[in-house]
Amino acid sequence: MTPFEIVQLVLRIALALVFVGMGTLHFVPGPARGMAAMIPPAVRVVSPRALVAFTGVCELAGGIGLLVPATRVAAAICLVVFLVAVFPANAYAAGKTERFGVFATPLVPRAILQVVLIALCVVCAL
Repeated sequence: MTPFEIVQLVLRIALALVFVGMGTLHFVPGPARGMAAMIPPAVRVVSPRALVAFTGVCELAGGIGLLVPATRVAAAICLVVFLVAVFPANAYAAGKTERFGVFATPLVPRAILQVVLIALCVVCAL
């Protein structure tokens, strides 16, 4: 393995752990309620709890998909789309710590984190 391939492998494992861990939280009652509350009213075309469950499945599938060579690129692309799609909920919750607790990351650090996660997903897909 080349040094770049080793870095990719470590990144894939780390990202898989992050996405599987976060995806799992979508099915834990307390965090799931908080995530459902983060969904902006304009996006609530379906049940917020259903959206939370759906996004949890997306994170779980994406995290696992990063570890499977045949699905690695597709999983990374889907995770990039996912990160862009969930950003409005993060922006809505930004700074509202009294309402959303730890999920209310201030907007600028959250935006930077999203960009970093997107970049890492792209590196994993190369």
